[in-house]
Amino acid sequence: MATKRRGGVRSAASRVFALLIASVLLIGAAIGVFLTWEAQTSARQEAEHVTAAIAHALSAAPAIEAAVTATDRPSAEDALRAYVESVRTGAGLDFITVMDSEGVRLTHPDPARIGEKYLGTIPADGRTLTEQYTGTLGPSVRTIAPVHDAGGAIVGWVSAGVTVESLAGALLRRLPVIVLLTLAVVALGAAGAVLARLATRRITGDLEARDVREAVAGYESVRTLGEALRAQTHEHGNRLHTALSLLELDRREEAIALLSEASLQGQSVIDQMTLRDGDPTLGALLLGKASQAKERGVRWQVHVDPAAPRVDLTPVDAVAVVGNLIDNALDAARQAESGGDRWVRVDVTAAGGGAIAITVSDGGPGIPSNLRERIFEHGFSTKPSDRSGRGVGLALVRDIVTAAGGSVELSAEPTSFRVTLPGVPTERNIG
Repeated sequence: MATKRRGGVRSAASRVFALLIASVLLIGAAIGVFLTWEAQTSARQEAEHVTAAIAHALSAAPAIEAAVTATDRPSAEDALRAYVESVRTGAGLDFITVMDSEGVRLTHPDPARIGEKYLGTIPADGRTLTEQYTGTLGPSVRTIAPVHDAGGAIVGWVSAGVTVESLAGALLRRLPVIVLLTLAVVALGAAGAVLARLATRRITGDLEARDVREAVAGYESVRTLGEALRAQTHEHGNRLHTALSLLELDRREEAIALLSEASLQGQSVIDQMTLRDGDPTLGALLLGKASQAKERGVRWQVHVDPAAPRVDLTPVDAVAVVGNLIDNALDAARQAESGGDRWVRVDVTAAGGGAIAITVSDGGPGIPSNLRERIFEHGFSTKPSDRSGRGVGLALVRDIVTAAGGSVELSAEPTSFRVTLPGVPTERNIG
């Protein structure tokens, strides 16, 4: 039977799907806007190139020069009109206007406008000019070029143009392609989102995102506690075997001294945890990690302030946070220079305002400054990968601490991770 979701909260797989779909829609919208802008820009640039090419070509044509310098203007206009119209139709332009040197029109799409002054900029320096101007046909992109006679004098002008309305029509003709491309991108993204949801669902089922994090924290807690208990069991086993051998050799005093030493090593942590009235899981973790440190040849130090409150985390989350920090510190300490002092120190202190601070320091080589932010990213690690996976520990630590309203700070010389969390007052703190 499917598990009922609390308060309508969606599962982790559904959250992943919703996030990916939202991202796909945003990307699709951005692509659609970009392609539309690109098409509009391309259409305008194409219009500028075509009008410039046609204006230049016609301004250099002998027929145009002959028409603007002809003494029989009516006959010249009739011959010129047919020639210009054929060029305009072939080039797909909205108008080609031929003018005399004073800007009086000899041709125009509207015959009633012939003989009137050209509406647009006529460059005083005789250069070719491309501009957008509102004329008799409305706003248009146009290029005007001078007509020179054999002596190089300006005897007329040729203006070729495309209306903005025509450019909009060209854009509309391209819109179906833009829409299809955008829909294709969205469809591919949606398919990827569905596959991601199915993959996530295989792993997480109907678990909520919070439950997934708790499951990961539980796994990390079991892992770090397991390693600590294994080291502690191995150490105790070796000592018991040694003590039994001493007893068999009738060396009782040495056997008692060995067992007493083992008891005293963990007694300080036990006493400190007892004085602060609680956190037996955290105390067991610290005891186990002490054995693990000894197994790795790392000097182990623990200081627990009796005035520190209890950490306001579940045992699973507390072990995941502290255990991961200690594991990283032990790994770092082992990388210290050969023959150097390999050490790890754990300090549990009051942080003010009822908060608790847990600081884990080590004598390792330190973390490069360019990696100090990346080490908290999911999947990132400076350690080599193995089957157990890497790049989860510190990311999980930050997620748990942040969710609890705390903070994680990293400092150097020595490398120290300081976790500050809300605390729960103990009977000793209250009384």
